Amino acid sequence: MRGEVLDEDYNTELEALKKEFETERRMIIEHHDKESRYLQDVLLALEQNFSESEYEAKLDFQSTRDDVKNKNLEEKHYLRVQLEGTVEELWKRFQQALKNYTEATEDRKIAFEALKLKDEKSSKEIEMQMKKLLKIQDSIGILKGKITAHMREAEEQNRHVREEKEVVLKQLQKLKSQMNQTRAKARSNLAKLTLESSTALKKLRGIIEKAELTLRLAEMCRKLETEEEKVLPFYASSLSREEQEVMEQISLEKPGEQLARLMQDYLGLEHFWQRYNKVKLEQLSLEREKAALRQENQKLRLLLKQYLDGISVSDEVLSQLNPLLILSPKPRAPGPAGKAHCKRPLHNVIEAAHEVPHIL
Repeated sequence: MRGEVLDEDYNTELEALKKEFETERRMIIEHHDKESRYLQDVLLALEQNFSESEYEAKLDFQSTRDDVKNKNLEEKHYLRVQLEGTVEELWKRFQQALKNYTEATEDRKIAFEALKLKDEKSSKEIEMQMKKLLKIQDSIGILKGKITAHMREAEEQNRHVREEKEVVLKQLQKLKSQMNQTRAKARSNLAKLTLESSTALKKLRGIIEKAELTLRLAEMCRKLETEEEKVLPFYASSLSREEQEVMEQISLEKPGEQLARLMQDYLGLEHFWQRYNKVKLEQLSLEREKAALRQENQKLRLLLKQYLDGISVSDEVLSQLNPLLILSPKPRAPGPAGKAHCKRPLHNVIEAAHEVPHIL
């Protein structure tokens, strides 16, 4: 009764809260719609005012531009006419002065040009001859020095070449012996490398096959994961905060044993081992539960067998203890006790043999 009363109170309060929420929601929506319409009207009015002011500004700008353009064209035309007249007058004066000067200095100009050309030609020829003489003298001195220097260098080079030839021959013989040794060593290393590479390829193929098998098993396991395991694939640690801090300090210390140092290389597989250990624990739990269910099933089978043996009639069943066979007491003499016994309520009894086909 108390649960029903609490349930009715809860439903009443829930309906009141729903009505209050719907009322507030309707008021908020109406207020929002009113504000939206007001803002839209303001925006439309602003756009209309802006378009009208923009149109007036464009008209003013175009009229002002046309006035300035016409004024500039008139001033430009006026200045062009004045400048053309001034330029024509100055050009005529210049042509007249040039004509007068040319007529007055024509003969002198011709004689001066002829003498100037002759002088330039003579000075150039003298300079060329002097340069040739200086070059010839310099080249003679340079060649003499080069001849003596080349002779000394040739003798020195010949001596060095003979010495280098002997050294190179010795080095050549030494290099030949080293090259033969290197070839033999390289041949043996190549054979060794071939064997090791084939071994490595076989191991890599095995690793690849194992990795592919692991990936396939991971895909199969992924399909069998629950939603909780997909969201939280790694279970939370059962250690306390102090124990976790101690473990972190131990992990930061430098390992002393060889096995601990090797385990540092596999820290990236920590989450994998967590999931692996979780699966192993669940497997052990399921195996134990399966064993318990198997025992319970055997017990139930034994009880069912006893029940079926009790309701069936055969020589083998009669030879064993039957739970349905009950010895009844001897009938009592009629009397008050017998009458009281007869007044007990009667019950309908149905044999088990008729009910078993309907149950099984």
